[in-house]
Amino acid sequence: MFEDRTLVCKECGVEFVFSAREQAFYAEKGFQNDPSRCPDCRAARKRRMGEQSGESRPQREMYEVICSDCGVTTTVPFKPSGARPVYCRDCFQNHRSY
Repeated sequence: MFEDRTLVCKECGVEFVFSAREQAFYAEKGFQNDPSRCPDCRAARKRRMGEQSGESRPQREMYEVICSDCGVTTTVPFKPSGARPVYCRDCFQNHRSY
């Protein structure tokens, strides 16, 4: 359905690929316009905008847990309540595909 397209960054003039996968994501989210900046300029702009607004993202607190499937020690960005199983990254991906 979508094919990779080459776009030109309006900020630095560098060509970048707007992949078919990215286009599908944009369509799924309902975005009307293609990106006008390359990934590097988008990231730099996002950092600048955060600095200008005084926003600094606090470091997310991580919690050490034991994976309910494989028993490996891992960290998660939420405090487990104990009511539901908690999985490591690999086991979580396996459960998502069901």
